[in-house]
Amino acid sequence: MRKIMMLGIATFLGAADLSTAIESPDAKAILLKDALPAAKVHTMPAGCLTDNAASIARGNYIFHNLNGKDAKENPPEGLTRLLPNGKEKQMGNCVACHNIEGAKGYGNIGPDLTNYKALYMDSGARTGQFLYQQIADPRKDNPNTHMTVNLANGLFSESEVCDLMSYIVSKK
Repeated sequence: MRKIMMLGIATFLGAADLSTAIESPDAKAILLKDALPAAKVHTMPAGCLTDNAASIARGNYIFHNLNGKDAKENPPEGLTRLLPNGKEKQMGNCVACHNIEGAKGYGNIGPDLTNYKALYMDSGARTGQFLYQQIADPRKDNPNTHMTVNLANGLFSESEVCDLMSYIVSKK
């Protein structure tokens, strides 16, 4: 029985030209398309850090959600689930790697952002510009980082980076 099955498969494979049924993408073109631009310094826009409740709400949503379409709650005003091209907007899902006040299911891969403002900014250890750069493109300070390159890859806009910063430094 086994010989008959093997003969049948061999006959089938020999009789059919399957070369057109196999996808052969150009891997070099894919890699070039997906390559990130070189790391660069991003300057925090004026008025970026704010105590505006709407900005903080958007930052909160970005921090705690990954997929716009599959998120459990609707995004706050000023934030959309879809990109202009109709594709799903990926949120930050920062909580997968970072802890912060009130986090549920937080990660412990990245730095703990609990009380960030008091511990780092009020003490003078970090500035708003530092935080902006870390979110926008952390490769400038750490070329081997595993953190997403949020502004350089288009995951976030400048205003979304500001919303996220405003949430991180806000009272919770």
